[in-house]
This record gives sequence, structure tokens and C-alpha cells, in this order.
Amino acid sequence: MLREGEWNLNYPAYGVHPGADLVFGSMRSGIYLIEPYEITTDAADVGDVRLPGQDGMRLGQDWRGQSTVTFELGVDSVDAAVDQLGRHGANLGAVSRLAGAWDGEAIRLRAGQPAVLRTVQGGRARRLYGRPRKLAASGSRLTRQGYTPVVATFTAVDTSAYDDVEQSVRVGLQPPPHYGLVGPLTTPLTMVGEGATRVPGEVYIGGDRATWPVMTIYGPITKPAIDVVGRWTVALDLTLRDGERVTIDPRPWAMTVLCNGNANVAGYLTRSSPRMRDMRLPAGVRQDIVLRGTDATGTSYATVAWRDAYSYL
Repeated sequence: MLREGEWNLNYPAYGVHPGADLVFGSMRSGIYLIEPYEITTDAADVGDVRLPGQDGMRLGQDWRGQSTVTFELGVDSVDAAVDQLGRHGANLGAVSRLAGAWDGEAIRLRAGQPAVLRTVQGGRARRLYGRPRKLAASGSRLTRQGYTPVVATFTAVDTSAYDDVEQSVRVGLQPPPHYGLVGPLTTPLTMVGEGATRVPGEVYIGGDRATWPVMTIYGPITKPAIDVVGRWTVALDLTLRDGERVTIDPRPWAMTVLCNGNANVAGYLTRSSPRMRDMRLPAGVRQDIVLRGTDATGTSYATVAWRDAYSYL
């Protein structure tokens, strides 16, 4: 468990290349911050154009770049040995372990695979998705005494920080088999459903930015569709048998539609479905999510998972 002010770089192993689970940013980790971390955002790709034959310009569409986190670290092995030679060797080993984790060979050989950079700041557990980039270790006479300063950067895929806790909701098949009033009726009539109680698929997105839902549909169902009521509907022209599932993941580092975790079925998205870049849920509002399709058994369902998104940690 991370403590206040600590950071964690994490990614899975791949083939012969090991994964990483590196904790830093505190005295107990042996890799502490010399200066406060710095988060910078790349300049936007500005779409402004000059107005012909007159002063000024026409504002266009602007596209924001990604965030980069810069760390000034001290790798400290002063207490690792009683003599200089031991401290020197321990410090070289500690810097090597940091460099190995920051190299990220297990993920940089896989297109689209991000690392996760987690932290706790002000009691808020947040995470960024991206990759470790630059690493500069300044070897000096201090290294022989067990201390080496290092500068490292991590580049995120976007400018959002995400809640470390993932939320999810289970959504049953809608609409119900009958509409209106179904007899026999008794008095007094009682209002039920969406107008009276919280219905399945009702969610509230926290944070201060729109976030990405990861939607998984479980069969048996024909022509399934996830309807974010009043906003957008994503549908698939296929049939899922009992035990099959399809996951629609519009997050920028994924952007996949996979059946049973491996088969690409993005080609089955209907023409009316939105682009993946537009499949986001707004922050700060109540939202109803509905599963539609044809299922004779009534056992199909969907799950929608998300992390609240923030403009800063």
C-alpha cells in the first residue's frame, strides 16, 4: 500500500522481459524526491487560420498534447554497508534496478501497452497511464559514498489523472417484456421503476472530467447494444452464444473491441455507433445505461467499468 507522497511504477512482464513494481518518492523506498515533482502539458495542436484580406484569425479546433511528470530523485544506499566499497556497490545496484524499471522493455515492445504510474497526494489515490521515458543518472564522488542523483520523466497518454479505484455497475437487458399496466391490478397503484428508485444501470460519474467506460457484454444475446440514455448508443451486429463476451474499450491506450479477450470484432460495430473518441461519460451528472438486444433466455447482461477522471492529481 502506497503512503502519502509515494509513487509506484507498475507494468506486467512480457516474454523474457520482467515487469516492474517500483515504489519511490520516500525515504523508506531508498529513492526519494530531491525537489517536488513537476507536471507539464505539451502545447496544443492549434487549428487557427488567418482571415484572408483582413486582420485577425479564425479560431479552429485545438488538440491538447499529453502530460509529462518530471522527478528529481536521490538514490540513497549510504546505510547499505559499513565501508565505502560496499556502499558504492550497493548504490550502483540500486541505480541499476531503477534504470531497469524505467527502461520498460516489457511494454515498449508492445504497441498500445501502457505502464501505470500511481501516487497518493493529499490523501487522494490517483493513477496516470503512459510510459517511462528519460532517465539521467549523475555519477560522481557521491556515488562512491552510496548516493546518486537521478532525473527521470514519465509521459502520460493524455492530460487526465484517474482515480485509483475502479467502479463498475451491472446492467440487465432492457426494455422489459411488457409495457404499460399489466393486470390484474390492485389499489392503491404504486409507482415503481426509474421514477421511484435507483434502477440498474444508473451511475454517477465523479471527478471533474469526462471519463472512459469499459463495456463488457455477456451472451447469449443477438445484436447487443449499450445505450447511454440521451447521449449515445454503441451497437454490434453479431450474436454472442452462452459463455461468450465482447469488450468495448475506448480508452486511448486500448481502443479495441475484443470477443473473449482476443478476437477483434471491431468490424461488427454498426454505422450508427459513435467513434471511440466520443464514447465518454460526463462528470458530475447522473447517467442511465441500458443493455438492449434479443435474448430468449433472459440471462444476458453487461458490465460497465470506469475510473473518475481529474484535470490534476
